[in-house]
Amino acid sequence: MREVRAVWALLAAEAVAVLVTYSRLPANELYNVHGSGLRGGLSRVVVELDFPDALIALAILGVIAPLLLPRLRPVAGLAALLCVVAVLPGVVSQDDLDARRINAVPAIGVGLALALTFLARPPGPSRPRGDRARIVVGAVLVVLAAPWIAAALGFYLDGVPVLGRLFQTGRMASFHDPLHHAVHHGVHHGLQGLLFALTALILSRVPNRISFYLALLLAFGAANMLNDGWLEQVVERGWSSHPVPSVLGFSVNWLWGATLAVAAAIWAAARDGRRARRRPRKAAPPS
Repeated sequence: MREVRAVWALLAAEAVAVLVTYSRLPANELYNVHGSGLRGGLSRVVVELDFPDALIALAILGVIAPLLLPRLRPVAGLAALLCVVAVLPGVVSQDDLDARRINAVPAIGVGLALALTFLARPPGPSRPRGDRARIVVGAVLVVLAAPWIAAALGFYLDGVPVLGRLFQTGRMASFHDPLHHAVHHGVHHGLQGLLFALTALILSRVPNRISFYLALLLAFGAANMLNDGWLEQVVERGWSSHPVPSVLGFSVNWLWGATLAVAAAIWAAARDGRRARRRPRKAAPPS
């Protein structure tokens, strides 16, 4: 299945970038990690397997589960349970992003999901629609995520034509914090939001029974990009003194409400579109 392979390729590319960046840069240039060298890089990759990879693996499992042999579906259920551990309080903490033993549990779930991908039977033929909209939305999100893509590779956009003027990255900035680079090296939850959104756009091309979860991933990913980008590119420029609330944790705030509302709207629009395509057309009256 091309779509599932494309999502795994995205996760693999991000994992390689994280491994290289966190191995070559000292911990004090990164965010809330303490190890360095190859050990530090591997540690950060394990945490990435928990978030965002485990939540993305849940979407992949939802797509491939009907394509698995019946005896393999309990394994898919086990993989899903292991992946869900990633959302439990304290498993992934933004205050300490070094790998711990508990982080191995969702990572194993991601590994099982990857193995099951190769055992899924090919799906029936489908004729997806809306690819132009997917490409436009995906391209816009990738451009907006340019500072975080560069950060994951360990670079600033300063001096890059157009992007270096559009985004601030290496400039020193502050908002209730000590002076720091506007976009630190390493992983940002804005980049993780991009992965959520691209996953939803790609997997929505194939028939699935988890359309609401994909809609939620798309809205959740966009919300994380908004939260991260607003702080770095608006608040830390002094254009606003009001940061956008976070959706990384489960808390009652307006952005979480907007995320759920947008997800419901996307899901309803997609469902109505499918019903309209299935509805038989009326025969033309005789001339």
